[in-house]
Amino acid sequence: MDAVRVALLRDVLAGTEWLTATRRFAGALRGSVVTHGGGLLLLGTPQYEPWHLAAHLVDEAAWSGTPELAPTLVRHGARPTDPAHLAVGPARIERARRGETLLVVAPGDPEPLLERVHTARRAGVTVLTLSTTADDALTAMAHETLTVPEAAELDLDTVQHLVSAAAGENGPSPRGRRRFRDRLAKLADTVLAPPPTPW
Repeated sequence: MDAVRVALLRDVLAGTEWLTATRRFAGALRGSVVTHGGGLLLLGTPQYEPWHLAAHLVDEAAWSGTPELAPTLVRHGARPTDPAHLAVGPARIERARRGETLLVVAPGDPEPLLERVHTARRAGVTVLTLSTTADDALTAMAHETLTVPEAAELDLDTVQHLVSAAAGENGPSPRGRRRFRDRLAKLADTVLAPPPTPW
């Protein structure tokens, strides 16, 4: 989803809780990785790997000039023969230390993740979760969480688009100047806005 489509989606969602919720969560994500600078680990479940979110965060990291947003994708099925960027397995979570941030995307049952996430939390890792279930053990461990219930008007994939886009936009611009990406998003919002109502 490109900047124009995100702007259209935001326009459709104006007045709903989703814009505030995704910007708040994105602000927590960006704040954690920029403040601590220890790196971002992105973890899904054995059934769901957040490839799409990883790709969008890499793009946002480049466009926003915030390299800390580029995640390391931790894969449950990683093999030593995979390319280096795809060969990071769950043991990496157990080696995570203070200053690192762990973003967990868990649609469905998070049970297989709990022990590793708990180990990371005890080691001082900042834990953020995007999940479909509130009030479970995973969200209880998280420093920040965003829940997308199965019955919500948005699905988890769409919320990930909003979060990644907001993560690239949040925060002060370098030297007080607005970045090109922020100016482009503002232009898209202006161009796509409905015409003013005639008096």
